[in-house]
Amino acid sequence: MDRTDKQWYTINNPDKLDSPALIIYPDRVKKNIGTIVKMIDDPSRLRPHVKTHKTKEAARLMMAAGINKFKCATIAEAEMLGMCNAEDVLLAYQPNGPKLGRLIAVIKQYPETKFSCLIDNLESAGEISGQALSNGLRIPVYIDLNVGMDRTGIKPDGRAMSLYEETTLLKGIEILGFHAYDGHVHERDLEMRKKLSEQIFSPVEKLKRGLENKGFRPIRIVIGGSPTFPIYAKKTEVECSPGTFIFWDKGYQDLLPEQNFLPAALILSRVISMPDETKICIDLGHKSIAAENDLQKRLYFLNAPDLNIISQSEEHLVLEAGEHHQWKIGDLLYALPFHICPTCALYEYATLIEEGELSGTWKIIARDRKITI
Repeated sequence: MDRTDKQWYTINNPDKLDSPALIIYPDRVKKNIGTIVKMIDDPSRLRPHVKTHKTKEAARLMMAAGINKFKCATIAEAEMLGMCNAEDVLLAYQPNGPKLGRLIAVIKQYPETKFSCLIDNLESAGEISGQALSNGLRIPVYIDLNVGMDRTGIKPDGRAMSLYEETTLLKGIEILGFHAYDGHVHERDLEMRKKLSEQIFSPVEKLKRGLENKGFRPIRIVIGGSPTFPIYAKKTEVECSPGTFIFWDKGYQDLLPEQNFLPAALILSRVISMPDETKICIDLGHKSIAAENDLQKRLYFLNAPDLNIISQSEEHLVLEAGEHHQWKIGDLLYALPFHICPTCALYEYATLIEEGELSGTWKIIARDRKITI
């Protein structure tokens, strides 16, 4: 098919790149970092989640822009940030058993980085404290609040206040504040998101003020994700932890029109077969793009928006192209994922495209559950 219209995503020398391939546009990544820094009064209040990119290179670009705090979900992501000499890393997970042992190993391996983690019950807090003391450590923790996701955490009420007070008595941990993730808030209407965010924040703020009135030191709040980031960015007393902004995706592009981030990561695919006169098949299966959404909400073709998805299997995607279509074997399709975070985790590395040319690779180093620890 004729490809004379050179769009921003076009690769000039695609024959050098096998497909499916994760491709990243570093210039756009840098613009997205610049955008998020401008959206907040102080970059020290940014604590981006690295689950989206899982790369040392993207983390270092953020650090170069003055972002020194990060959030992560796995021990591998924590180790990756330690390898980058990140200043402050919150493992947004409650470590138990072997995972706690691995966190302690990461803390010892990367002493220049301040690592913290989550707790939502006294038993886990006690286990963390005991293991910390036996290793000559004092581990910072945040209490994980359940603000509506009903996934982890404790309700922001008297029980959370009691847990905070009780954990201050444990000598192996240092209680820093509260963590509240509101991933259930995904309304497209910004005013509705503002209303829901205020309903979420009010009891968290009340909890913080109540403890401070009892004489506890200033208490930190780490809150929100991408949908509510512009709202919490205006609350100068909290840290914000969006993640997807770094690459953006079709899902948030549609959902959050008020946020001016640029798509910076795509999946390159090729036509590999034509099962009949109106259908084409490409090399983009479940193993190449996040497949948790409905079939029609997994990808969007920037250079072929009219193709209709019919079916997907492990290594194939079948599309309806219509009668007398002009597609041929080997033609390229540039797919913008609806959900970039789990899509990145499917690839060992990403190929960089700068000014239309292949310019290098980034290893998706934290896609694995283990790097060295």
